[in-house]
Amino acid sequence: MDKYELLPQQLLREGTCEPSDFFEPIPAPIKVVELAHDSSYIQRLLNLDLTPKEIRSIGFPLSPELISREFLIAGGTISGAEQALSTGVAFNIAGGTHHAFRSKGEAFCLLNDQAIAAHYMILKKKAKKILIFDLDVHQGNGTAEICRTADSIYTCSVHGAKNYPFQKEVSDFDLALEDQTEDAIYLAHIKKLLPELVDKVKPDFIFYLSGVDVLSTDKLGRLGLSLEGCKMRDRIVFEFVHNKGIPLQCSMGGGYSKDLKIIIEAHANTYREAKRIFT
Repeated sequence: MDKYELLPQQLLREGTCEPSDFFEPIPAPIKVVELAHDSSYIQRLLNLDLTPKEIRSIGFPLSPELISREFLIAGGTISGAEQALSTGVAFNIAGGTHHAFRSKGEAFCLLNDQAIAAHYMILKKKAKKILIFDLDVHQGNGTAEICRTADSIYTCSVHGAKNYPFQKEVSDFDLALEDQTEDAIYLAHIKKLLPELVDKVKPDFIFYLSGVDVLSTDKLGRLGLSLEGCKMRDRIVFEFVHNKGIPLQCSMGGGYSKDLKIIIEAHANTYREAKRIFT
């Protein structure tokens, strides 16, 4: 959890961001969360009424503070998506909770922030066709399940083939990469894939999950990207989307390298690239 405090401090200290660049979100309303999650599951969360097995699957002790945090994260992604309509890009310094399913949570994810925000944007007619482009090392299984019947939302996950979750869901497009896939091969895939998807899907809004657990140093990842390769990944995404004029919301996703400095540097690179391209 330290990265969520240290990352904004780093961005401010180095001048990548100014205090005015940050906004404080409000919790997502229950009715909005219900666009992506079953109401019975939401009520059980609010009542702290999950079974011990369900709590173990989530990986966190259940508490009112944890539930409040999840609603706040979802609210931040919704606000960021709305802001991106005018600024071109916006970030949630947390988020990327893509293992949350419609009626269950797992792997530190209770509510699926980008799936909620995508449904909200469609409902409010702020977007007609959305691409969720998930480049976290773990497959966005919850996102795939929630959005499976949503014709206006196209899900893509590029992930480690042998990474968690070991039983994958089916996204609209999945690309499973072999262990220790390095920069050159990975970046070639992204350079080819993103234009193909945009040409096929024709999205007018994109949600980007920029997990840095693709790094070779990550404790929970099995891919082999360098810090420079991870930065180039973000550059490819931002440059292409900016050139196409498609608004983009970015949630930071996972990062579990042993050295916290590496995690902060990798996430900070995402912001640096966005600033360089969008301003």
